[in-house]
Amino acid sequence: ILENFLFEISEGKLTVTASDLQTSMITELEVESKENGSIAVPARILLETLKNLPEQPVTFTIDEETYSVEISSDNGRYKLAGENATDFPKVPAVSDDFSVDMSTSVLSAAINNTIFATSNDELRPAMTGVYMNLTDTNTTFVSTDGHRLIRYRRVDVASDNGNAIIIPRKALNLLKSTLPTENTNVTVEFNVSNAFFKFNNIKMICRLIDERFPDYENVIPSGNDNKMTIDRSEFLSSLKRIAIYANKTTHQVRLKITGSELQISAEDLDFANEANERLSCEHDGGDIEIGFNAKFLIEMLNNVDSDKVQLHLSEPNKAGLLIPTEKDDNEDILMLVMPVMLNNYV
Repeated sequence: ILENFLFEISEGKLTVTASDLQTSMITELEVESKENGSIAVPARILLETLKNLPEQPVTFTIDEETYSVEISSDNGRYKLAGENATDFPKVPAVSDDFSVDMSTSVLSAAINNTIFATSNDELRPAMTGVYMNLTDTNTTFVSTDGHRLIRYRRVDVASDNGNAIIIPRKALNLLKSTLPTENTNVTVEFNVSNAFFKFNNIKMICRLIDERFPDYENVIPSGNDNKMTIDRSEFLSSLKRIAIYANKTTHQVRLKITGSELQISAEDLDFANEANERLSCEHDGGDIEIGFNAKFLIEMLNNVDSDKVQLHLSEPNKAGLLIPTEKDDNEDILMLVMPVMLNNYV
């Protein structure tokens, strides 16, 4: 039954629902209809048919006894077997336990800045989603996979009743692809088990991850006094080139900062490949040499809009902080990445 769309017609309004039990998407549209009723229609065959039809009106005729669906268009007729609508799972109701409004641009930015750092480890379910913590002064979105951590904070979204939830990655990916490009309001409601997102004529309900999120604030180092400022696109391009020569298992690159110069190097001893480049940078602090996973750095830099970024470091064995130098007045972005020990590298 989950391979079907649920069609419900009432007073000339068609409500279409899709669900996988964890997440449900619902949309409404105006149609011409003389009767009310409901039917479950096979999703794949319906989408393939509509996708390949030219733009034109289509008529659905439903046989309520056999659940057969006939689609008529200018080109021809298509008959498919539907199912009983009563077999379709009921969408959970989210009572107004807690709600907050935010714009689609804020929600999109929060998803884009955090979702790439969620974990795939099903043994640690809390880390497979994005943590959203509402307070009376701001809203913080956090994701981590154990090797890096992203904290994205908005001061323009707040709530008097503080609350925290973990939203699954799959639901956020669906939201990301569904949110309209024009800026509109999104209402977010949630209780202990489900979250409900509503914008325009679309609703999404998802089951929340019922786990305790790691205490991320204790992981963020405070004494990273060694600061390097560098052009983001130059740094990113250089890392992409150097990463080609890194070990294919560790993806390890070495950053050596001396004065106002950054040397990026990598080598793969198994194949005798090596590469190094020099970039100019602004540097405040002592000389330092540190190793990072190039894939993580590249992904983080790809998700930053700022022209320049700062890398805050303390010791070669302690986490580094990547911070954009330019950002919206209402946002605060901090990206933490764990180092890779250089003794395996030489």
